[in-house]
Amino acid sequence: MKDIVPFTLGAAAAGGLLLREHGMRTKAERLSAATLETLLNAIDANDAITGAHVRRVAAGALILGEAAGLGERTLRSIERVALFHDIGKLHGALTDIFHEDSKLTPEERRAVMTHPIRGAEVLAPLKGFFPDLPKGVAAHHERWDGKGYPRGLKGRRIPLVSRVVAIADSFDAITHRRRYSHARSFSEAIRAIEEGRGTQFDPELADLFLSPPVRGKIEEVTREANKPHKNSDNRRRGGAERAPDVTFRWRPRSRGPRALGHQP
Repeated sequence: MKDIVPFTLGAAAAGGLLLREHGMRTKAERLSAATLETLLNAIDANDAITGAHVRRVAAGALILGEAAGLGERTLRSIERVALFHDIGKLHGALTDIFHEDSKLTPEERRAVMTHPIRGAEVLAPLKGFFPDLPKGVAAHHERWDGKGYPRGLKGRRIPLVSRVVAIADSFDAITHRRRYSHARSFSEAIRAIEEGRGTQFDPELADLFLSPPVRGKIEEVTREANKPHKNSDNRRRGGAERAPDVTFRWRPRSRGPRALGHQP
């Protein structure tokens, strides 16, 4: 009987410790999700066009990732990298460039090419929560043939999440107007992905993106995003209200569109 009491007390203490650890882990997860949501809101507030762009890229990248049969954890990583791949463009040195309507000068283009590294630096404090995020953002302009930037990574040395996001990012950049380039047609964007197969893009992922089932879903998302908005104010904000929701909300939304996938 004497042995039972210490065992019971020890079990209770261990149970209490597990509960405290679970509570701390839950709080940390909520804090990390809240931080991401705050960063995404900052992108929307600073540049609604970029905010809508990254959400569309996330939608397209998830379509491709799901078609590739990637696991839930990888899909969530793809979503985060897609949503924050352009956060480096909010740097003060680049803001004016992205608000100009003229074509980029060579000097401006070199400055723009710093945005993946700038974005990775912004996201570095979150590496403990999301180890793949800074690395994935830094590599989203690398090319399959090794001629990309900033590190000239080649082939499978490029993180998988970055290879997926690169295709969705390029496709959206072609089909939607940027301040320094005009929007082109769906068929032109498809042709650009075809031409970039094995040079700019992972050939297997490019083939999957070009397959009829995936093309059909991408076309549907593109068509929805390009629908005319009801008022000019929404147009000025870059159509952010038509962009998809995110899955990492730190608290459930009481109203509004369902998030992509599940909510943790």
